[in-house]
Amino acid sequence: MSARRNHDREFVRTFFTSPTAVEGEDDSAKMLRSAATLRGMQAPDIWVPDNEDATAPSMRDEGAENIVEVVAEHGSEFPGEIHPRVVWHRDDPGTRYRGFEHMRRIADPERGAIQHIDGFVIPEVGDIDDWKKADEFMTIVEHEHGLEPGSLAMSVVVESAQAELAMADLREEMGKPTNRLERLFMLVDGEVDYTKDMRAMTPTGSLPEWPELRHNTSRGASAAGLIAVDGPYDDIRDVEGYRERMTENRAKGMLGIWSLTPGQVVAANQAPLPPETGYWLLDADGREVELREDDGRYVYGGDRISLEESGGGYVLRVGADERVLDGEELREELLGLTEYVPSMDDIVGSMAEFEAAKEAGKGAIAMSRSSTVVVDGIEAEITADRMWDEATYQAAMTPVRLFQDIYENRPDQHDELVEMYGEDVVERAMNVG
Repeated sequence: MSARRNHDREFVRTFFTSPTAVEGEDDSAKMLRSAATLRGMQAPDIWVPDNEDATAPSMRDEGAENIVEVVAEHGSEFPGEIHPRVVWHRDDPGTRYRGFEHMRRIADPERGAIQHIDGFVIPEVGDIDDWKKADEFMTIVEHEHGLEPGSLAMSVVVESAQAELAMADLREEMGKPTNRLERLFMLVDGEVDYTKDMRAMTPTGSLPEWPELRHNTSRGASAAGLIAVDGPYDDIRDVEGYRERMTENRAKGMLGIWSLTPGQVVAANQAPLPPETGYWLLDADGREVELREDDGRYVYGGDRISLEESGGGYVLRVGADERVLDGEELREELLGLTEYVPSMDDIVGSMAEFEAAKEAGKGAIAMSRSSTVVVDGIEAEITADRMWDEATYQAAMTPVRLFQDIYENRPDQHDELVEMYGEDVVERAMNVG
């Protein structure tokens, strides 16, 4: 039985958690109040007032009250969606009941918060029957408070092998009349507790990378029409590592990632967007290097590759490998070592060109991109050809559809997007496709 997706949003870049109550402070809700004022690129797509791991157990009742107070006051102006995380555990009925009680308090319409809340995040879920328990509790909350059935989204944190295996059951279970699992929105990885559940160890005590979990979550989300989000990246000072993690995730179809700080929010909000200007990458003996643009030429300045003229030809050294080449062979070698990263303008322009060709009755067209690459002062003109057909066009639409989704859902980021790309590119990107 096919599921009906309840949510219009196609992409989530940022999943930002805030403690709901901080012990020992005059205002225990100060972290919530700070997060509620975030705007523009500093504001996440999904804000998660976290009444579970980020909040001490003794403070969680107060935390639920703080969510109501802060969201009732600031929720109407917050530019992203709001999904509080409540306590839950697949093996503990008492914890599940406490999470249910917190949802009931937060969702009371007379208290003024639920009007601005889009759903709840349920951690520590187990097999599919456990997901159904959470769904049933949310159905009761909706019924008791006169909310539209299925109006509260449910997102789960995949923190156990049971939950990982349960993702394979979603397509069969969603849409059955015995549940409202179509309320599901996000599948979020929780690698820390997943590591504990798997009894995994590393020599240094650090977390395993768990690429299989990220792949399985992305696959499960794609199959069920949901959104996949990666777990937290704890080394908040390692900005490059965070960016590399996001690049790896996007190659798996997982665009969203947990953000622990406003700085991580900015990085994660910007990372999936196409660059402002296109650039060339060079495979320098196994290391990907961005070539420096200099007056329309792209220059390699490292020491892993060298090039010199010799007897009317060229000697190209890549690491320990040395090749003697003529001019045409050199261009072919450099073309094989380079790859172009298109800008938003490039992508939109190529799509518009293909649309025009399709209108003229052509099913496929060849597109070329030429550039001058410079190694050790020696220039070589390279030309990359790519055949565009309908499948290529649809693949290119993914980053453009992401941009359109952001532009439609985050008007607070319009000025920053125009500043990045220019008004003309933004207008064309919104009209293409």
